[in-house]
Amino acid sequence: MRLLVVSQYFWPENFRINDLVQSLVKEGYMVEVLTGKPNYPEGIIYPGYCSWGCQVETWQGIKIYRVPIVARGSRSGIRLALNYLSFVVSGLLFAPWLLRKKKYDAIFIYAPSPIFQAIPASFLGWLKHCPVALWVQDLWPESAQATGYIRSAWVLKPLESLVRFVYRHTDLLLVPSKAFQSPVAALAHGKTIVYYPNSVEAGFYSPPVVTLPDIPGLAGNFSVLFAGNVGVGQAVEVIVDAADKLRHHPDIHFVVLGKGSRWNWLREQVEVRGLTNLQLAGQYPVETMPGLMRQASALLVTLANQPIFAATIPNKVQAYMAVGRPIIACLNGEGARLIREASSGLVVPAEDATALANAVLQLYVMSTEEREKIGQNGRAYYKAHFDHDRLTEQLVDHLHELTLSFRKKR
Repeated sequence: MRLLVVSQYFWPENFRINDLVQSLVKEGYMVEVLTGKPNYPEGIIYPGYCSWGCQVETWQGIKIYRVPIVARGSRSGIRLALNYLSFVVSGLLFAPWLLRKKKYDAIFIYAPSPIFQAIPASFLGWLKHCPVALWVQDLWPESAQATGYIRSAWVLKPLESLVRFVYRHTDLLLVPSKAFQSPVAALAHGKTIVYYPNSVEAGFYSPPVVTLPDIPGLAGNFSVLFAGNVGVGQAVEVIVDAADKLRHHPDIHFVVLGKGSRWNWLREQVEVRGLTNLQLAGQYPVETMPGLMRQASALLVTLANQPIFAATIPNKVQAYMAVGRPIIACLNGEGARLIREASSGLVVPAEDATALANAVLQLYVMSTEEREKIGQNGRAYYKAHFDHDRLTEQLVDHLHELTLSFRKKR
């Protein structure tokens, strides 16, 4: 099967779609990728690329077509809007030319924010006479509202109409959380919606042997590790407040691995409050992450107290379960339900720093054996529900059914 994957984000940016594409190639698919110029999460174009101009390259035997894009910048709503819009416009203008001699059996869209990257993909589906599958990673327009970039009802209402347009011009909708099904269905009347969860690279379950960096506070103490995007949606203020409350417990250290729009604010707070128990380690290569996570005593996931995030399962939950460390979850809704169901950690309400600090202390006083049992519960749940190879096979089945159904209709 010949498959075009459309995603605004792709290697060398670190997203789930990278590993999934490689697995689809191993399954026998001929996969090509349409994407933009890498600039996430720092908001500047990576070295070796430039904003303007199209570019074609090959990675792991996969041909990648890159269209012009405006870098997202740092905490600028205008720059972020231009970033989103530029990929849509470039995709519409340049992708048909870049792919003018290509034939595909299906188009698969990996759609974290913004969902509007599906527009050029659907246009290509129409041009190429092939079905389009959309893997919805964020709910729109709720996501834009929850992160504070858009608040005006005058803007949100047209965005909702645009989301309806996007859904209407796809043939299959995949959602990573069962709680997504109802809100997506409300804007996608008559469309097939299938639950298809996220997984993580196999290395999180069976970590590769790599040399790990020495990160202060991570090994040799009771360390609570937060890994991933440091943004508005993660409500990282709660980490600062919890660290402040536990500053008189010298054995307990918080470590943040990752960058994002709130990282500079975190750094300022560490300095202003004199928090020696909160380490901001920055970003590290993805191949080191499983090993670094295994060094932690507990793994922390946080989300803002917003209705949209109650429907969200952060992808780091699967990674945390796979490495087998106990989870401390400061969030509401579907993610909290999942961790409780797996008995893989402690759950407290979103943005509740007091409850978070108490949960850390609760794990701290447990025996090593008790914490190990909690971590192993997560690994077992991951293997049963989120195994990467099994989910890749499921996606292959979904895409085959989609192409067969499309051909019958024609």
